[in-house]
Amino acid sequence: MSAPRVGVLALQGDTREHLAALREAGADACTVRRVDELARVDGLVIPGGESTTMSHLLREFDLLESLRARLSEGMPAYGSCAGMILLATEIADAGVPGREALPLHGIDMTVRRNAFGRQVDSFEEDIPFDGLEGTVHAVFIRAPWVERVGAGVEVLASAAGHPVAVRQGRTLATAFHPEVTGDRRVHKLFVDSLS
Repeated sequence: MSAPRVGVLALQGDTREHLAALREAGADACTVRRVDELARVDGLVIPGGESTTMSHLLREFDLLESLRARLSEGMPAYGSCAGMILLATEIADAGVPGREALPLHGIDMTVRRNAFGRQVDSFEEDIPFDGLEGTVHAVFIRAPWVERVGAGVEVLASAAGHPVAVRQGRTLATAFHPEVTGDRRVHKLFVDSLS
């Protein structure tokens, strides 16, 4: 059986780190910047970065509606930090109208941007993660948190009393950045779900 082809949305953010993590987790990883590249992947990672900038670039690259369509058709996705924000059905404090973060409707949840505070409030913490043995070292950088989850959404990890890792079907999101830690278990959890 061939490795699943997993794209990393390469408009802004931790593209290289996610590509390396996916390859170590057993995926055939590639970058996605165009609609034809999106059409050729089995799943997609939406990296951290700045959610309003990423939304703007999704529109500029004519990817927004194609990505929403693939997600609604059931394409698996994993979003970290800004990726979590974009995968939501609703974004609290989405930004300035006309330049706001745009929800992709991948997971039935409401996410608050920069919920843990500004850049200076970034932190690291070891947290329990359902389905993974031991704890996960979570790096939170201007991180969001989940304020509401729909009936079909599993909460996999929490910090400060708020969900910070969730899954709905084969779509996964974390408020933190596992791609920067060297621990590939979260990426492997996603890659294994594509088999």
